[in-house]
Amino acid sequence: MKCLLIIAGKGSRLKSLSDSKPLTSILDVPLVERVIRAALESGVDGFYAVVGYRGEQVRSFLEGLAGKINVPITVIDNPEWEKANGLSVLKAKEFLSEPFLLLMGDHLFDPDITRKMIDHSLAGDEVVLAVDHNLKNPMVDLDDVTRVMEDKGLIQNIGKGIDGYNCFDTGIFLCTPALFSALEESVRVSGDDSLSGGIRVLAKDEKVRVMSIDGLFWIDIDDPERYRKAENYLNNNS
Repeated sequence: MKCLLIIAGKGSRLKSLSDSKPLTSILDVPLVERVIRAALESGVDGFYAVVGYRGEQVRSFLEGLAGKINVPITVIDNPEWEKANGLSVLKAKEFLSEPFLLLMGDHLFDPDITRKMIDHSLAGDEVVLAVDHNLKNPMVDLDDVTRVMEDKGLIQNIGKGIDGYNCFDTGIFLCTPALFSALEESVRVSGDDSLSGGIRVLAKDEKVRVMSIDGLFWIDIDDPERYRKAENYLNNNS
């Protein structure tokens, strides 16, 4: 299975550690390399990486990594990287016509999550999102995490600012190309160019299911505090 990797953003809250968020090292391994290696453990056999901020620097690193690990990594440029992440997903539309794994380049995770995700059943126009039902997970930044309300395995609502929620978006998706059409509809109808906007479009038709991560590790490294938490976890579990 192919993996779409979103690494276009600036990551300004990590600027004190590195000027390129994907290339920020954790225990001497760049963040994006950790994500790629975890995906490989799950059975991914090729990557499409959407880059933006410091794109040439990230492209150069990825091309070198592809040669080192002998796995194809196609780099896609997003000149609109300052806009919402849904546009980065849309940049890959012409490359992906089969189901694919969608990952965020700043989210570390236990490969068992993606291994389970890849084995998950998927209808032709569905998306599956891995969610964390532990609302007291100490790894989560409650001010920044994308919240999810699900009922009987179907997403009812998703967004950073929603009030009613019962789980968190881990940034790990199993997608069909139906996601691209949903993102285009979200932009066209409501001007919402976020990934969550596209998910809401699909959710209206009961096309987004959830898969619980059952307590497995994941973290969105969006600030120095989360960086330290990830570093401590890796130190204690490697």
